[in-house]
Amino acid sequence: MDLTIAAILGLDGLTNGAIYALVALALVLVFSVTRVIFIPQGEFVAFGALTLAALQMGKVPGTVWLLLMMAVAGTVLDVAQGLREGWPAARFKSQLIHMLALPVALALYVPWLVPRQPALWIQVLLTLAIVTAMGPLLYRLAFRALSGASVLTLLIVSVGVHFALTGVGLVFFGAEGYRTPAFWEARFDIGPLTLTGQTLIIFGASIALIVALFVFFERTLTGKALRATSVNRTGARLMGISGDAAGSQTFTMAAFIGALSGLLISPSTTIYYDTGFLIGLKGFVAAVFGGLASFPMALAGAIGVGLIESFGSFWASAFKEVIVFTVILPVLLWRSFVDPHHEEH
Repeated sequence: MDLTIAAILGLDGLTNGAIYALVALALVLVFSVTRVIFIPQGEFVAFGALTLAALQMGKVPGTVWLLLMMAVAGTVLDVAQGLREGWPAARFKSQLIHMLALPVALALYVPWLVPRQPALWIQVLLTLAIVTAMGPLLYRLAFRALSGASVLTLLIVSVGVHFALTGVGLVFFGAEGYRTPAFWEARFDIGPLTLTGQTLIIFGASIALIVALFVFFERTLTGKALRATSVNRTGARLMGISGDAAGSQTFTMAAFIGALSGLLISPSTTIYYDTGFLIGLKGFVAAVFGGLASFPMALAGAIGVGLIESFGSFWASAFKEVIVFTVILPVLLWRSFVDPHHEEH
């Protein structure tokens, strides 16, 4: 291997690492606030890519109907809860509007718009709206009632949700893979390296989102409330911060990050209904570097995972996945020694 090949592999590793960084940030965010090891994060990535691909082909994406079904199911649960607790009529009306307004609007608007072949930026915005709206609904359906459960119980539920979403993805999108067009076709030669416009977009979007998250958590009241919940859920609740609202907001952010990651990666690789699981696992390996608690360490771990995958594919392409996931073993061993922990009861 000479310096030219090393530079090319390094650029590829950094590009992949930027995507894994976004996934890792979402995993750390969800776990720190809700204690959920969110395995289905990869499904948001796949749904984002496949939704845009369906719009590109002039088809109504199945995620529109999935979102509507989730909203109806969430409404049924809310109505049942309201009847048990004796909600006033005004609260019923407010909750129904909150739960159904966006999914119903998208279910009516998207089938009307798709045959008219809207511009790419409109398709991107629709994709982000559809997949992001799934986040709080998924929290309502699968995790809100278990907010006080153990981490192990939440992990088991998370695995079940992953399998359910993977099956739904197969039903709505089929087994065929899809790839979307690049957002920017430009190419720039820098010595032996060739930077594509899509690569620059990936770096730019990743950096912008990381900065936006930093500002959100440091400068906004909602961000500080989420930070308080992640530090001490009981103390945050005593200060008037709703754990359910924090969980819903966290899942919304995770869904947005996943959808954005899918949009960024789909022009450079073919996405299948189950591709998100592998991407999510690599993001999880990166998040483990930070103990599922440190955002900077998760970022460093993501870059490391990307570089290890890139150079591993050069030396032993058939074992690149094995190499990446083997890295987690010494990390787990190291964290077991340096982090104080206790058995959860």
